[in-house]
Amino acid sequence: MVNYTNRVMIALESCMGQEIAWPDRQGRAAIAEHFAALGFPGCVGLVDGTLVKLSQRPRDDGETYFDQKSNYTLNVQVICDQHKRVIYFFAGMSGSCHDLMCLRWSGLWRRLDSAQLFDRGQYLLGDSGYVPLERLVCSYKRTGGDMDKVSFNTCIAHARVGNEHYIGILKAR
Repeated sequence: MVNYTNRVMIALESCMGQEIAWPDRQGRAAIAEHFAALGFPGCVGLVDGTLVKLSQRPRDDGETYFDQKSNYTLNVQVICDQHKRVIYFFAGMSGSCHDLMCLRWSGLWRRLDSAQLFDRGQYLLGDSGYVPLERLVCSYKRTGGDMDKVSFNTCIAHARVGNEHYIGILKAR
């Protein structure tokens, strides 16, 4: 399992800048056009976190890799486009780390306001594991029975299904 995890991470990292690359202005416009048809004009990517199992407790700070399901894991943040292509990923945070905290430690977080990454009105779409920001639209944690919030969450879930599918493929489910 250790070799498998290492091979997957090395393979993903080797693709950075080639197969895995943030879209240029034209690419972002095409992604945004697709998501506009789903009710999310300006969405240029789907963000989600996933836990990748480790075969054993890491030697250094091992307890921090212990997740809520009693496994030793890494938290990996994945951003996909409308075709389930990875346009960004960040790995290395421990499994006990919350998705939002992992995203905040990523290089992308420090560049969220960059005109190189986003044009005016563009943003990422995430689940309730994140908090809403100018460049991050996410579902409500609690709807309180508010049908508008329930409907919004349903729309986000339909738009984000591609990211969930990709993560399932990545983990060979």
